[in-house]
Amino acid sequence: QMSDLIEGYLGKTVEGRKSRVPAKLDFMQSFTGGFLALFMWGHMLFVSSILISKDFMYTITKFFEGSFIFNEGQPIIVSIIAFIVFAIFIVHAALGMRKLPGNFKQFQVMKAHSKSMNHDDTKLWFIQAFTGFVMFFLGSVHLYIIMTHADAIGPYASSDRVWSEWMWPLYILLLLAVEFHGTIGLYRLCVKWGWFDGENPKASRKALKKVKWALTVFFLVLGFASLAAYMKIGMENAANGTVGQKYQPTAQVMEYKITNKSVGGIA
Repeated sequence: QMSDLIEGYLGKTVEGRKSRVPAKLDFMQSFTGGFLALFMWGHMLFVSSILISKDFMYTITKFFEGSFIFNEGQPIIVSIIAFIVFAIFIVHAALGMRKLPGNFKQFQVMKAHSKSMNHDDTKLWFIQAFTGFVMFFLGSVHLYIIMTHADAIGPYASSDRVWSEWMWPLYILLLLAVEFHGTIGLYRLCVKWGWFDGENPKASRKALKKVKWALTVFFLVLGFASLAAYMKIGMENAANGTVGQKYQPTAQVMEYKITNKSVGGIA
């Protein structure tokens, strides 16, 4: 339509009012970014279940496969969840690209402004932009693997993928990118929409920044501890020649041993 064409070129409607499209796109970017950041925090907590025990991690995995409804669970459920997250991830990335410099000259101008202002929040924006660029590639690889190999998630399968399939270098970089991007993004959301401004926005922003860095450190420590645990299990499997072995929960192993003893006693 001609009205859409005019609005696209001039940024104004045919009535002369400023277009609301940029504001709507900003809201969509904020919503998808907030959802993904909170999802990643939840994901990190679930992944870190390996620090408690292999059985606990196995139980969490089966829960997301719908084991409370389907016997033994259905990995396709995890594939569907990963596909939905991937779609939101792509939409968020596309919306975020609007804010990036379109050419080297624009980048030079932004860099010069950032250096002259020496503004902390502007520096955070540059970190967020860089980590977002990195995440687009590394995150896509991870999400595709989860979508197509949802049946290979568990204490042993995940550990073998991390160590024997050489995914640990990618996960180190992805972990750094995700945690910096996510916490900076949530901090900027709070500032942008004034959620915690209170009576003194300046003091609130300073407090928010402290919370942001505390969360960054917490999730990085949790993430690296979890990754180290998976790497350790993967190394043990490789050393024992048991790579690819399916994990059996302790309860099932005990039941199997008790059953065998009973059969042996009768015989």
